[in-house]
Amino acid sequence: MAVDVMTEIVIDRPCADVAAYAADPSNAPEWYVNIKAVRWETPPPVAVGSRLAFQAQFLGRTLAYTYEIVELVPGERLVMRTAQGPFPMETTYTWEPVDAGRTRMTLRNRGEPSGFAKIGARPRPGIGGDGDHQALQAQGRSGVVEHFQQRRGERRRRVAETKGDEQPADRVTRP
Repeated sequence: MAVDVMTEIVIDRPCADVAAYAADPSNAPEWYVNIKAVRWETPPPVAVGSRLAFQAQFLGRTLAYTYEIVELVPGERLVMRTAQGPFPMETTYTWEPVDAGRTRMTLRNRGEPSGFAKIGARPRPGIGGDGDHQALQAQGRSGVVEHFQQRRGERRRRVAETKGDEQPADRVTRP
């Protein structure tokens, strides 16, 4: 079963601000609720060929996979693909100005599970289709908007979902 989910939002910030924040993989755990940790396998900043190990929580499971940046047009587009892992996936971010102070951001995830992951990806009641699309839309979008709302007048706080003895500072590691 192929997965192809696209979400879109208009954010009340200039395109350069939104793209700079969302294109930095170190920020992903702050705004993308499914991403729990990011570890750089190559030195930052992000560039074509950069490799990053992600830890995610999805449908009650912990997933670990490595993305490689395959396309980068600063301020416009970022494409990354899993270099390994149970679920070959391509993720594309795009940013375009709506006007001088607003940005349309899209996030698209697509892929085809293989092996055991393919068995787990079969349609089940309440999972898949519109339900997953709505969940991803709500989760993936809200963090970016909250980030920019906080920067408008409130002091920026790092919000971390941690378990046990994990600390927020451990969520992003650099080589």
